[in-house]
Amino acid sequence: MSKYWSELIRGLNPYIPGEQPKDRKYIKLNTNENPYPPSPAVLEAIRKHTGKDLRLYPDPDGDILKAAIADYFQVDKKNVFVGNGSDEVLALAFITFFKQEKPILYPDITYSFYPVYSKFFEIEADIIPLTGDFRINLADYPVDNGGIIFPNPNAPTGRFLPLEQIESLLKRNTVSVVIIDEAYVDFGGESCISLIKNYPNLLAIQTLSKARSLAGMRVGYAVGSSELIDGLERAKNSFNSYTLDRLALVAATAAINDRFYFETTRRAIIATREWVVTELEKLDFEVVPSAANFVFIQHRNQKAEELFSALRQRGVLVRYFKMPRIDNHLRVTIGTDDEMQEFIRHLQAILSGS
Repeated sequence: MSKYWSELIRGLNPYIPGEQPKDRKYIKLNTNENPYPPSPAVLEAIRKHTGKDLRLYPDPDGDILKAAIADYFQVDKKNVFVGNGSDEVLALAFITFFKQEKPILYPDITYSFYPVYSKFFEIEADIIPLTGDFRINLADYPVDNGGIIFPNPNAPTGRFLPLEQIESLLKRNTVSVVIIDEAYVDFGGESCISLIKNYPNLLAIQTLSKARSLAGMRVGYAVGSSELIDGLERAKNSFNSYTLDRLALVAATAAINDRFYFETTRRAIIATREWVVTELEKLDFEVVPSAANFVFIQHRNQKAEELFSALRQRGVLVRYFKMPRIDNHLRVTIGTDDEMQEFIRHLQAILSGS
């Protein structure tokens, strides 16, 4: 550790993203990226706007993108916030809403950036255990809190909570902000954005990295009451007024507007996931029901860490979390049909000892 670091930085355990090795070509099923390229309309928008205007600052308000998102969800533009990936939006939401006297609540098995942000912003948190079958039980979340956050579908488990359970939580949790992280909602869930008009303390956060193939552009957004959005804008403009560059704004807008391409690729991933689940079960894997673009699995006889290593040696990357309760599970991103067929073939060979 450097002697120049602050005590806060010395105490952090940073988020660790999925590995991005460059030593060989891999079938990359470890970072939940979309296996399909961005919409052709996105690539055309980028080409069209790659020119002399890049010398100018982008629109700090991101109005063109906000308008597209507002139209898509049938909300007002004042209900939309945009930022540099949903991770940045989440970070701004933590400092805007969760810096409270009471602890915030989130699951023990969930997106691992939450404890990082809690530590970074010095926010106390109470961790609520998932059930034995990896469900979020909202009855376990007490009303006396400084805020609640969880992904829906949850990560890395992929389980989804139906809208009526979230609304039940909102009816009793009216004082603090409830943030639903919907990074994977397009792969089988239902967004809570329809509830925003009735619950001013509800904030939904989404990303264009997953279902719209823009992980490389870093675009995320939040939808909520104007009161919540104003708070996020206040935090953002105290940190960085220009969070989205010119190309990201036009690319994201084109991605939101190309609904046909979005539906086509989204449905393809869902169909592939269902095939993969069937094949994994044939190989004696237990598969947690998933509404995401990944599956969370464990084999009944083989250790996850050994499978992870064997797959890596064969050029297939999956995600292994060496953490309590899930250290015998693997998270596997859904790739193309060809990639997943190859993944299953490698598993068959490993399990048969060939």
